[in-house]
Order: sequence, then C-alpha cells, then structure tokens
Amino acid sequence: MNKENNSLKLSERAHFSSPIQAKRSVGHYSPDILNCLANLSSDEVFTSPELANRMLDLLPQELFCSRKTRFLDPCSKSGVFLREIAKRLLAGLEKQIPDLQQRIDHIMTKQVFGIACTDLTAEMSRRTLYCTKQANGEYSVATCFDDAQGNLRYMRCQHTWENGKCKHCGANRAQYDRVETIESYAYPFIHKTIKDIFHKNMQFDVIIGNPPYQLSDGGGGNKISAKPIYNFFVEQALKLKPRFLSMIIPARWFAGGKGLDEFRAKMITNDQIQVMVTYPKSRECFQGVDIAGGVCYFLWNREYHGACKFVTQKGSDISVRNRKLNEFPILISDNIGIDIVHKVNNCSQGDSYLSTKVLPRNSFGFTTSSRGVEHPFDGAIKLISSEGESYVRKDDVLKNSALIKKYKVSVGTLNPDRGGVNNASDGKSNVTTKVRILYPNEVVTETYIILGTFDKLNEAKNFASYIKTKFVRYLILLTISSMHIVRDNFQFVPLQDFSHPWTDEMLYKKYDLDKDEIAFIESMIRPME
Repeated sequence: MNKENNSLKLSERAHFSSPIQAKRSVGHYSPDILNCLANLSSDEVFTSPELANRMLDLLPQELFCSRKTRFLDPCSKSGVFLREIAKRLLAGLEKQIPDLQQRIDHIMTKQVFGIACTDLTAEMSRRTLYCTKQANGEYSVATCFDDAQGNLRYMRCQHTWENGKCKHCGANRAQYDRVETIESYAYPFIHKTIKDIFHKNMQFDVIIGNPPYQLSDGGGGNKISAKPIYNFFVEQALKLKPRFLSMIIPARWFAGGKGLDEFRAKMITNDQIQVMVTYPKSRECFQGVDIAGGVCYFLWNREYHGACKFVTQKGSDISVRNRKLNEFPILISDNIGIDIVHKVNNCSQGDSYLSTKVLPRNSFGFTTSSRGVEHPFDGAIKLISSEGESYVRKDDVLKNSALIKKYKVSVGTLNPDRGGVNNASDGKSNVTTKVRILYPNEVVTETYIILGTFDKLNEAKNFASYIKTKFVRYLILLTISSMHIVRDNFQFVPLQDFSHPWTDEMLYKKYDLDKDEIAFIESMIRPME
C-alpha cells in the first residue's frame, strides 16, 4: 500500500477504524469503532469521540495551528484523544506543511504522545492513531518511526510496597503483588517518570485524558471495596506543569470519596481551573455506565487566575455560572442550589444545622448483620434491622445507651437513588428512605442513621414532617456523592422550631424562594407520603 493511501487513512479516520475499512468503505457509511467501545458497559470507561472533542473544544484552538504544540494523553485506552488531536493538527498545519505525508510524520513524531494503561490498550491506541499496532509497521500512517511503540508507549511497572500498600497509588499488596504474567495495574504515568518512559525529559503544552477511576482495596465486608485512583493522575499531571490540563473524572470528589479530602481541598482552592463541566447523571457522558455522584471534566490553565466557569448539564438543561469553587467546604454542582443555600444561610445566621445533631454511624453499636432473638422477654428492647424486628438486652447496647428512653427519628443509610445514579423516567429523586419514628426502648442497627432524638412524641413527629419535605431532601441531595447517607449530608439543613409541623410551603416562604427556585425543587424531588 503506497504512502498516498496511508495518508488518506489518517485524514478520513473520523469514519474508519482500520486501514482495510478505509480503503474499502470510501463513500459508504461505516460506524466509528471508538463509538462502539465507548458504549460498552464495563469496568473500563472508554471515551467517545464526541466527548473527546467537547473537551478539546475547551482549549485555545490556535494550539492546533502551531507545529510546536506538544500533546500528551497519559492514560490512553482507545487512543481517541490522540486521534482527534491529530485530525485537528492535520487541518491546522496544512498551510505550514503542505505535503500531507510530511505533515503526518511531523505530527506523529513531534507533537502527539501517549502513555497506555495496559499492554492491550497500548495496542488498541496504536491501531487508532497509527492504523496498526506497530508504529513502524507496513501499514502505519507514519513513515519515520524506527521502533514498534512509536510515541505511544507502555512499559510494565511494579508497585513499590511500603507497609502493605504501594507508595505511589495505594494499591493493596495482597491483591496486586502478582507474577509478571498477570496485569498488575501499576500505571506507568504515576509509577515512572517521563524520562523513564520516553527516554528523555519532555515538556508538554497540553495533557488530556480519561484516567482509570479506581482500584480494589480488598476492604468492606464482602471485600469488594475500591479506592479512587484518578486523583493521582491529576496530581501527577499538575507536577509536570503543562500549559493546559484537561481530564474527565468522577465528580464524587466534590463532596466525599475515600481518601479524597486532601484532593478536594487542593482542587477547590486552585483558581487556575478555568472551566468545570459536570454531568450529575453519568449516562449523559458514558452511555450505559452508572457512576455515583456523576462525572466532570475541567480545564486547568497555567496562565489563568480567577473565577471558574461552572457548567452543569442535565439533559437539555445547561446552567452556566462564574463561581469560586471554595465557597463551601464541599463543591456544590448545582448552580441553582448555590442560590438556595445562600438564602438559607442568610436567614439562618447564628442558627445550627442538622449535621450538628445527627448521630454518627452505628449509633448503638449494632452492625448491619446484628440480630436479637425472635420473641420479647422481660427487660428486652426492640432491635430494628433491614430484616425486621428482634429483641436484645439493654446491656447489649454498646453506644448511646442514654438515648434508649427517647423518641428517635431515622432513615436508612443507603441512598435509594444509588448515590445520585437515578435513571427514573421522571428524573426525580427520593433522596432518603422512609422516615421512621423509633419509640422508647427501640434501637437500630447501622443500617439506619439517627437524625434527631426527642423527649416528646409530638416533637419527633414534627421533626419527621420536616425531613419529609422536598425542601430538606433537596438540601441533602446537594451533598450526596455516594451510596451512603452520613452526617455531613445534612450540613445545609437548618434546625427549626419543632413545636409545630413543617410543610414545603412554610419553608419556601421562610427562605424567600422565588417561583423558579420552587419549581426547580419540585421538579427534582418526589413527594414522600
């Protein structure tokens, strides 16, 4: 196959997934194989060409008209970012380098670089970028590489163990200390230096990609717990001091996430994040993939300092606001929610918030699997679990025994919308499970969280009416980023006078919500009977 045909393959690669398809399918519809990969529901979340281009659109487009701009995808899976970058450079450099093959060779050798996540994704990415798994192969669109990897590298790495964990990524040694024939998931970008990978120190103008999201850490009762890893990719990229950094990552770091407190603090105080785009429902970014808390992508600009252009996209509704990200301890992804929280704060100055009253997890010392006996006995108290009611002794209550005699109001610790993963046809959320009043001599396992305790039944009922309102559940929703409801999820819910019941109408009036804000809450939250 001659060079002219090889060059044609690159310029038309938006439609062809292999050299053979390119040759045979000119003039005929052929689906982009990378769209097919992006639509697979699996542990590897692949980026679609459309999404990759949305991220590339955030960059100054003159970058693609300079023959000196250098791009890096440090976590290449399918090669889609590199392919779309190459296509833009191919058009942007046409006048500067008129000869198509010379332009391709310049782009591939001087401007486009990638680090793959695994051996398999390295081959996939090279096929996408070079049209063959070997950069110096017969059918490669580039003609000047002398090795098979080209500028899309993968090197097998080993974790560096300290006290049973990898000091670079926190991987659990018991799970990832493997023989060389098994993938170790020690990603080169966060385990090696750029010099190790490319055999020379390099500076990149743009770093862009979709990093791996998590690693199993062997925790949890069923040992399927996982820890985030995408934060390591963001932090490592920032250390390289590019001109621009853009990555798409889970948005759970906005409000929670295991080991993400320090990462969140760094991100929300970083005034160089010029744009943040968030999708509360991950399926609007990755078809068929549910990610608790949604996903986001951002543009970090080395030369920029100021407010962030914050974009929230829910279906066809797009909200744009210039914001300081560190206004609150967590990052509220809902721009309308910011206004509502401001009104609550202005009206509640000096008042306490419900997070100061909510009991910690496992309020009485009973795990989710704790059970008593089937029938009551003298001196027994009732234990309520996910399987119903049983009976235990007062001495079995290991925590907060003084609360046994009080009325208590609880909800389940599991978020019924699966941490914001809500694909209901009406688009609305329940936010909490059924609100339950516990009477004296009733306690719960850690399946439930205690929101308030009272001496009088009437106050407990009034408090329960407050929790059931859409207004309160919307304020809780603003903080939810995982499958569990915890004390911090009530940090925007103000305490009230519980000598009387509460309704949404009373709360809308108290906090001076306008008709648009009320309509928004009503559109987001289901009524609770």
